[in-house]
Amino acid sequence: MNKGPIGVFDSGYGGLTVLKEIVDQLPQYDYLYLGDNARAPYGTRSFETVYQYTLECVQWFFSQGCSLVILACNTASAKALRTIQQNDLPKIDTIKRVLGVIRPTTEVIGSFSKTNAVGILGTNGTVQSGSYPIEIAKFYPNIKVYQQACPMWVPLIENNEHQSAGADYFVQKEMGKLLQQSPDIDTILLACTHYPLLMNKIQQFIPQGIKVLSQGKIVAGSLKEYLIRHPEMEARCSKNGQLSFFTTDSTEDFDNHASNFYGKPVKSSHLQL
Repeated sequence: MNKGPIGVFDSGYGGLTVLKEIVDQLPQYDYLYLGDNARAPYGTRSFETVYQYTLECVQWFFSQGCSLVILACNTASAKALRTIQQNDLPKIDTIKRVLGVIRPTTEVIGSFSKTNAVGILGTNGTVQSGSYPIEIAKFYPNIKVYQQACPMWVPLIENNEHQSAGADYFVQKEMGKLLQQSPDIDTILLACTHYPLLMNKIQQFIPQGIKVLSQGKIVAGSLKEYLIRHPEMEARCSKNGQLSFFTTDSTEDFDNHASNFYGKPVKSSHLQL
């Protein structure tokens, strides 16, 4: 049996917040991270474009020996995952698996809310896809979901402006729009893997008692359980504790920004797709 690393994909840097939590919980495995920075952001692109880009990257992971790929990107999970799982995987390889970040989050979100009113903050693409309301309804039909797109947040973070006074304006603006939708919201999900970098600012502009959830720990815990439930997949994952980082854009830019998301210095290699 050929063993290979677990692939972790994002359109840019945000997936590193998920990878960090996965490595913390499952340090024994090998990981391959790819940021498609040359074509980011995905959040404003069409379903077809996001699907094509994501499929190209998934196929690259497979060519590198990965049997399991995590789409640590909400936009890719919302716009591409289902098609890849249903249409492409049966043709490519029936043994390989691609998982996303939406389902693990929606499976548990109801356990955090007492009022059955949940707020979702995401990119335009994630919000427009309707993926979160649809998936949450499957597990928690009584929960009301309120969504707010935050188109300026990713550019602020990727330009290192997320600690600036300018960021305060855009965070306060979108939080105000979300909370105006319902006074009952008691749980807010950061449905973009970039947004944990704005956690401190988000907390400033919400009433006390509202929980704000980031996805990293939830996705990592779900992956841990998945590997226990699927020993045949776990056996295909190599365990040398090694990490490799790739970007489709400048490695210098990637390495400079990546440490903000991963919390440690990162050294990447360039990939031409």
